[in-house]
Amino acid sequence: MENFTPLSALAGGALMGLGAVVLLWLTGRIAGVSGIIAGLLPPGRGDALWRLAFLVGLVGGAAIYRTLGGPLQVLQFTMSTFMIVIGGLLVGLGAGLAGGCTSGHGICGVARASKRSLLALSVFILAAGLTIYLIRHVLRGG
Repeated sequence: MENFTPLSALAGGALMGLGAVVLLWLTGRIAGVSGIIAGLLPPGRGDALWRLAFLVGLVGGAAIYRTLGGPLQVLQFTMSTFMIVIGGLLVGLGAGLAGGCTSGHGICGVARASKRSLLALSVFILAAGLTIYLIRHVLRGG
């Protein structure tokens, strides 16, 4: 890891936790991004406003950070566009099978000591480690 700054990591984690708590207080809902996005897809649920506000806040927070002078991280992808799309689809499938994503299970579920979330997060981490190993050592892609 290059340029690791514990203070910014701590601040980011605290802000994510604060956002999750505020969402729970205001709506009674868990801050799982995949579930929030999925709730926007079928029209007519009546709760689109808070979902849109949450998603705008995710993007807007990064924009505010940049506006206040925060540095941008330059990302370089070594995978093909095809592999990135396949990876995204698999992440979406996994979130659907797990009944949530890492934000819902990892931030909110673990904080509530949910056994289901602890299991889901363990599977996420195991699958990520296995995927990295396969790509870097078996497929020689990274």
